[in-house]
Amino acid sequence: MTSRDDIEGLTVGVLGGTGAQGRGLALRWAAAGVPVVLGSRDAQRAEAAAAEVTETVVAAGFAAPSVTGADNATCASRADVVVAAMPWDGHGELLSSLAGELAGKVVIDCVNPLGFGKTGPYPLDVAEGSAAQQAQAVLPSSRVVGAFHHVSAVVLADLSQASVDIDVLVLGEERADTDLVQALAELIPGARGMFAGRLVNCGQVEKLTANLIAINRRYKTHAGIRVTGHGL
Repeated sequence: MTSRDDIEGLTVGVLGGTGAQGRGLALRWAAAGVPVVLGSRDAQRAEAAAAEVTETVVAAGFAAPSVTGADNATCASRADVVVAAMPWDGHGELLSSLAGELAGKVVIDCVNPLGFGKTGPYPLDVAEGSAAQQAQAVLPSSRVVGAFHHVSAVVLADLSQASVDIDVLVLGEERADTDLVQALAELIPGARGMFAGRLVNCGQVEKLTANLIAINRRYKTHAGIRVTGHGL
């Protein structure tokens, strides 16, 4: 199992780092001392978001973090591990354009292909089976891991919430890669990374997000997932 020592010194890049989910993950990792690069189509917007993350982390009493902003290509090049947190509409196009920069790297896909209608949120059909499988199709030289689909951006952004009560379901093909992502998940206080299968199973994990949004709306909460069972 990968430990904190094994990920020491890794830089995490976040494509879509100016959005709520990407920024929330970056905030938690920055507070844990992980160097982070926020990526955006607009480098200036990414730099402004990085400054805001730094200010928030320091204001919460943590050590000054290493957080920078850059355009998406530079973010992908600088980082050792890259999170795909962009909107679903631009998912495949952006990742395929960065195939060279992302070659040989672990790419963590947390994108949920969802639609919203009069009856509420609903999962969208994806030709490849899931966003993570689409990512692997357009990034044949990268190692894609699906994770962080169910972590509330609101909870991530609130550093006064010392513990994030959630299991992060991690899906991928290689044990070393899923172990790495589990260790990154566990840098978020209260979170636990849990292997949940291979990429072929990621579609149902992404779709479950629609149910969680419906729960949030009905009960005015920020629902997550906890897995129970003997020995867990």
